[in-house]
Amino acid sequence: FRRQIREGGPITLTHQDITRFFMTIPEAAQLVIQAGAMGKGGDVFVLDMGESVKIKDLASKMIRLSGFEVKDKNNPHGDIEITCTGLRPGEKLYEELLIGDNVGETPHERIMTANEVMLPLPELNVFLEALDIACHNFEHETIRQLLLDAPTGFNPTDGICDLVWNVKQSTMPQIENEFEQGKVVNLKN
Repeated sequence: FRRQIREGGPITLTHQDITRFFMTIPEAAQLVIQAGAMGKGGDVFVLDMGESVKIKDLASKMIRLSGFEVKDKNNPHGDIEITCTGLRPGEKLYEELLIGDNVGETPHERIMTANEVMLPLPELNVFLEALDIACHNFEHETIRQLLLDAPTGFNPTDGICDLVWNVKQSTMPQIENEFEQGKVVNLKN
């Protein structure tokens, strides 16, 4: 955001309602060390990250703290506009610290234990084997279905998006056209 403000804007967000958690590095490091000291083996801890921050509000504050005004429909003569580019594939509006609501207390008020569903090792191995096979065979629908069927709480917000496949599809007509014009040589023959 600082660079975008320095350059006169606009500031780009993926979505106007997107939120994120923020924590200082020393604070996070201290909580991680303390959680590690509590662990008995195989424990999963969740740190209290405080309140999430609306990124649009953060951008607006940064604009004002830099001595400028936000340019929007309420202030068309402002200095720097905030624009939304759209969520990227897999990006979420908000972060989920837990899959479920199953947290347990610890002696530290900002460290909780996560009591999530766990697959027994034999079932986990079967799942991972099926997932590995589907990944190696590029079976995107199977991968998605395996993840949906597993007791993980996987809840995708978007459809399947294979970025490599998308790029190949967008360049394929151009390559086929150049092949027909004799600009591309078929090396298979």
